[in-house]
Amino acid sequence: MSRTYYWVIDMDYDVVIIGGGPAGLTAAIYASRARLKTLVVESLSVPGQAILTDSIENYPGFPDGINGFELVERFKKQARHFGAELVTGDIKKVERSEKNFKVVLEKKTYSSLSVIIATGARPKKINIPGEERLTGRGVSYCATCDGPLYKDKNVAVLGGGDSAVEEAIFLTRFAKKVSLIHRRDRLRATKILQEQAEANNKIEFILESRPVEIKGKDKVTSVMLENIKTGKKTDLICDGVFIFVGYDPNTAIFKDALDLNDKGYILTGPDMDTSQKGIFACGDCTQKLLRQVITACGDGATAAYSARQYVEELKGLAYK
Repeated sequence: MSRTYYWVIDMDYDVVIIGGGPAGLTAAIYASRARLKTLVVESLSVPGQAILTDSIENYPGFPDGINGFELVERFKKQARHFGAELVTGDIKKVERSEKNFKVVLEKKTYSSLSVIIATGARPKKINIPGEERLTGRGVSYCATCDGPLYKDKNVAVLGGGDSAVEEAIFLTRFAKKVSLIHRRDRLRATKILQEQAEANNKIEFILESRPVEIKGKDKVTSVMLENIKTGKKTDLICDGVFIFVGYDPNTAIFKDALDLNDKGYILTGPDMDTSQKGIFACGDCTQKLLRQVITACGDGATAAYSARQYVEELKGLAYK
């Protein structure tokens, strides 16, 4: 027993949380409040989806909505209040040794008794001609970031879910006209968002159409659309194209270490445990039905509680 005790107190952290979004920060709040030595590693290169959201209307306690960046900053403040440490850096790999985990960054390696993965997801690309070449020159995946660049201009939004409709509404603050393009005959966004979009006279709906090419030499000038039913192709003149057609999980570095589904999402049990003991996952990087801030927070709390139980068992402190 004494050998285990001395090994444990030499570890850097009880838990390292990879990801600084709502899931990771909620895990940090719960873990540090439980007196686990907690480190959160925020990505330098991949910003979280929440901080790019202009207004979150469905998070409890904020009936008038709250800016995503502000909400995440509140989470950070609360995590630090309970003792969590936050650093920035991009994870290169997570290694398991005989006695602990090594979380490897470019210039720093942290050791930990447990790991919580909360790496989130990134906007999915549609992979049509012109998309990659014109990214940053009219093609965007973030209305909050780039919307102000399109004051009094015409823009197209691709997608029919909550994100697409929310961003289309946001873009009407700047753009002269927003064309919302969806391949089906009706949107799949929640009813309240559809109602808000339909009431906005700056939004034009182009349904049963799909983009086949984004055109322009040095910047976007139009997007070619194909009618799903007739096959007819038309050019929609626009100055920008905003793409919101779903997300891909940020899980590539874990593909050989953990069980993932066919889309790359981490498979977890009800306690947020993964296929490797001592590693837990939460939020948008996991396979789940609903990806929202509030569900990410719930996942994070569960992951932290599970990590706490795991660490206490290692230390011989588990309550029997």
